[in-house]
Amino acid sequence: MTQRELKEQLQALQDSEREHTEALQLLKRQLAETKSSTKSLRTTIGEAFERLHRLLRERQKAMLEELEADTARTLTDIEQKVQRYSQQLRKVQEGAQILQERLAETDRHTFLAGVASLSERLKGKIHETNLTYEDFPTSKYTGPLQYTIWKSLFQDIHPVPAALTLDPGTAHQRLILSDDCTIVAYGNLHPQPLQDSPKRFDVEVSVLGSEAFSSGVHYWEVVVAEKTQWVIGLAHEAASRKGSIQIQPSRGFYCIVMHDGNQYSACTEPWTRLNVRDKLDKVGVFLDYDQGLLIFYNADDMSWLYTFREKFPGKLCSYFSPGQSHANGKNVQPLRINTVRI
Repeated sequence: MTQRELKEQLQALQDSEREHTEALQLLKRQLAETKSSTKSLRTTIGEAFERLHRLLRERQKAMLEELEADTARTLTDIEQKVQRYSQQLRKVQEGAQILQERLAETDRHTFLAGVASLSERLKGKIHETNLTYEDFPTSKYTGPLQYTIWKSLFQDIHPVPAALTLDPGTAHQRLILSDDCTIVAYGNLHPQPLQDSPKRFDVEVSVLGSEAFSSGVHYWEVVVAEKTQWVIGLAHEAASRKGSIQIQPSRGFYCIVMHDGNQYSACTEPWTRLNVRDKLDKVGVFLDYDQGLLIFYNADDMSWLYTFREKFPGKLCSYFSPGQSHANGKNVQPLRINTVRI
């Protein structure tokens, strides 16, 4: 083996040593980050459950106090009625005894002499009961109790599916929006005579949400059932809306897509195929702007689909594209923002 060949092998070994060293450093960093993340996530999970436990304890305390108040009020009402009807009963019994004594008189003269004063003596002795039975409000504390409690907690849980609306001013002219701007469908008829503007998509059949996010935690859900194509996610408010657009983070779009009838991908560079077992009916979108997190879920069981980790440079808007519908009836269903009403 020549000296040159030895040097080449030494160089190869040194390159391999450097690569292994870098790989080990990366793995050690990942190890430390995983341990740190796990510790942080334990705290996050603990705090989330503790908040729910606290809310449940508070609701239990309030419900028990309400039960005690209802019980005290009902018992007081019953006891007052018992006292009143007991007094009335004594007077009725006194009146009955007076009449029995009068009827027992055998001497006609004595009987007639007492009749004159009888009416005066019977005054206040006869009472009508008019008792109405008021049922104790047990139904307030029975029935679907867990569901009742859940509904009462809903207003304290954050985040919950937000009632987003679509911005008609951004909608492609072939898109049809519902009157309440929560549903968007592709129209096969002639394009609508809409005034063009820098805000409006002119090639991509897309529309943005009305609200722009620049901080905080947000969550919304989109119904995608019975469709074969769609794109949903987030777009920079300043992203271009003209011409053919590449839906990818470098262009200001953070989305997932359904394509080819039953395939799902994250719109990364290149696309990342998603592991989805069953066809999605509803997608949840979670944004933690300050942490740079955008997470997609199967909203039916909250199973994870994909996470974008980014440092967002500006305001973000929710993004929706129902895709084009076809003459054969495919993909005609709209996208619908799912609003939870409690």
